[in-house]
Amino acid sequence: MTPERAAKLLNVLRQRQKNLTVVMENVHDPHNISAVMRTCDAVGIQNIYILNTKIPRHKKWGRRSSSSASKWLTVHQYTDVNECFDTLRKNYEHIYATHLSSNAVSLYELNLTKSIALVFGNEHEGVSNEILQLVDGNFIIPQVGIIQSLNISVACAVSVYEAFRQKKMAGHYNTSSLSPQQINELMIQWGGEELSV
Repeated sequence: MTPERAAKLLNVLRQRQKNLTVVMENVHDPHNISAVMRTCDAVGIQNIYILNTKIPRHKKWGRRSSSSASKWLTVHQYTDVNECFDTLRKNYEHIYATHLSSNAVSLYELNLTKSIALVFGNEHEGVSNEILQLVDGNFIIPQVGIIQSLNISVACAVSVYEAFRQKKMAGHYNTSSLSPQQINELMIQWGGEELSV
């Protein structure tokens, strides 16, 4: 690996955000998953969660839309809701789901500088009732059109870019949120050498 390539990877790793994640519940289309992965990589999300309780576990993602983004992410796959949420609760303070309900708040009212997991449901039914019982609240993306829904990959992109905006303004990208050990482990996974960070 060239020094320039190593420097680029290190710069990316130093801007990874450990207190923000995306959870996808029973998303059918692997191309939607891949598009979400690409967006997560773009805003510095390292860990993502894929929960499949009603559909088979995914074996691969849509390569064309991901541009191999899965290579740069840590993907956690679960088939058990409680196991997934136990892990989420250990790593994130708040869990919010995209769901149109009477108590849902606007995406722009959420403080996304906190430690947060954002849950997105599948293309047909959205977030399941089982998951809605486990989250801390619901949010919606404000819209003024006739169709009050967005494709999951678009909804995720809008949401995490709002998180990116808030976190950028708060200075979260100016200092590394990953530990030196985490950075070294990921650097090695990405094909680099262990560094003194």
